[in-house]
Amino acid sequence: MAKKGNRIQVIMECTEHKNSGKPGTSRYVTTKNKKNTTERLELKKYNPILNKVTVHKEIK
Repeated sequence: MAKKGNRIQVIMECTEHKNSGKPGTSRYVTTKNKKNTTERLELKKYNPILNKVTVHKEIK
């Protein structure tokens, strides 16, 4: 059986893409340990629409 732990799936969305006016969204799905990192994640990820690395923040 699979372990039930503190890891949950989170969705990361680009912060710069909304202001660019281009259609579409840049989102990534990752996991985090909710016990160790209670605040929202901020990671630098590649945005294929803008063709550069941008800051992605956790949503929901």
